[in-house]
Amino acid sequence: MAATLDGLRQHFDRIVVIDDCSRDETAAIARARGAHVLRHPVNLGQGASLQTGIEYVLAQGAGSIVTFDADGQHDPADAAAMLGHLALGEFDVVLASRNLGRTEGMPRVRAAMLRLAVAYTRWSTGLRVSDTHNGLRVFSRAAASKLHLRQNRMAHASEILDYIARSKLRYVEYGCTLRYTQYSRSKGQSSMAAFRILFDIAVRKFQR
Repeated sequence: MAATLDGLRQHFDRIVVIDDCSRDETAAIARARGAHVLRHPVNLGQGASLQTGIEYVLAQGAGSIVTFDADGQHDPADAAAMLGHLALGEFDVVLASRNLGRTEGMPRVRAAMLRLAVAYTRWSTGLRVSDTHNGLRVFSRAAASKLHLRQNRMAHASEILDYIARSKLRYVEYGCTLRYTQYSRSKGQSSMAAFRILFDIAVRKFQR
């Protein structure tokens, strides 16, 4: 995470790290690099962490928000470029797409699961996206203000795309570089977690 924060520091002055009740040195590393740290008293999941961070930065008056995974998969330069796209004022959301850019080291099983996820998302939302479950996104303040994630775990990514479709937000994809390393694979979701995501999505639709 230290390398990730060092990379982000080259492009962004204000960084918020959500410590989801980790047992490692996450908070200390983040504070040492000037990030603001918010800590959950119990582990709630990535969706809940995003909601916590979004609510916080909106309260601080942010005009736009970048979401960025801490496991080193993303390139900070991509985040800066995506923010530039949003600044043009033509879109409400900019979504990173590994399939329009470059992917390094992605396991074949993972690639197959993602193709299924893209097909399902296109069918269920009508969005012509080329990637799903990519943690790099840029939201305008207006778009982020109406986002209220109910999926605490990994299904939040599908929930965000569903929100974009239902709200008829203007979106564009940006081809990004995504690197799978041994570290990122150890921190990320397993391919089998896709079944858990589908279960969460099904429950979400039943609850509407």
